[in-house]
Amino acid sequence: MPEESATSGKNIFTPFNIVAGIILAVGGVLTILRFTGGLAAVTNLSDYNPWGIWIGFDLLVGVALAAGGYVTSAAVYIFGMKKYHAAVRPAILTGFLGYALVVLALHYDVGRPWRLPYPFIIQQGTTSLLFEVGACVALYLTVLFIEFTPAPLEWLGFKRARNIVVKLTMLLTIFGVILSTLHQSSLGALFLIAPSKLHPLWYSSYIPVYFFISSIIAGLSMVIFEGTLSHRFFKGKMDEEHLAEKDTIALGFGKAASLVLAGYFIIKVIGVAADNNWHYLGTGYGAWFLLELLGFVALPCFLYAVGVRDKNVKLIRWTAALTVIGIVLNRFNVSMIAFNYHLPSSERYFPHWMEIGISVFIVTVGLVVFRFIVTRMPILYEHPDYKGVH
Repeated sequence: MPEESATSGKNIFTPFNIVAGIILAVGGVLTILRFTGGLAAVTNLSDYNPWGIWIGFDLLVGVALAAGGYVTSAAVYIFGMKKYHAAVRPAILTGFLGYALVVLALHYDVGRPWRLPYPFIIQQGTTSLLFEVGACVALYLTVLFIEFTPAPLEWLGFKRARNIVVKLTMLLTIFGVILSTLHQSSLGALFLIAPSKLHPLWYSSYIPVYFFISSIIAGLSMVIFEGTLSHRFFKGKMDEEHLAEKDTIALGFGKAASLVLAGYFIIKVIGVAADNNWHYLGTGYGAWFLLELLGFVALPCFLYAVGVRDKNVKLIRWTAALTVIGIVLNRFNVSMIAFNYHLPSSERYFPHWMEIGISVFIVTVGLVVFRFIVTRMPILYEHPDYKGVH
């Protein structure tokens, strides 16, 4: 096990702890207001805008950025890319926390959160896309939890249970890829029912494909981005393997991201051509669409390619951050900015500060839990009792 970080100590009044503590305290108050006063007390949601930032950011962005789990597991266990094995546990942890926080966020967004299980046990709406999304997310969260359990089981010393779970790795990986393919695309398919509300440049019969392929891009970029932050803040928790492979992972995932971004750019252009929406490019929304397409798809594709060619890991890491911002922008465009585009500005949705506060609160909860797990469990290093045993 690696030595403790030089910054480790008993002082709990660190800048992170102070800021996180304030956010959690405010978030606790907002949570009480939400569940005692209802949605109207803390949101700007309406019948015209029933889905706000809690869906646009907490759900759509959260699910996309949590895709690193299935992308990395598939690369290592299905495609045999063992050289990226050091990235598996951090990616699985990030994915698990991401999906868990999505479920938490849904409790805030749904008017009657206690009825979330109803579609499974009382009202089986099996023909609904939301049912498919809910079922797949619930199942995949379970899969991620099981995939994550070897780390806490090693930490607790439960060797037999750990060995049983590890034997299920391939089955869990395949199941996870299938479920992710279904619900990542279905989140995009939800918007197929709103052709009159979503701007034509973002509305397309290909939108399920867009969401799935962009989730792969998000997963690859998040692995690089999360690895960069982990190396910066948790270097003392990393063993030699993780330190040695960090550049290899960045180069390999950067190359894959460049190729997928190129394919994504092509099908986005095909979508515009198929619907003959070229004339919209000359409008204000067209300029915004081009900013997303050129600035956050074409540009990262080029920068990733240059970074891989020149083995410029720093460029790749900055590009990963740019790509993650692009994924956030895309989901915001689809769910809020280009949604209800025909309404006058006075009737357009803009999140209440309390909505933003609760989203920040949920993200902070994720960061605190991530730090707790990484500093205690074998996530960024191999447990001494299982060296070389994958």
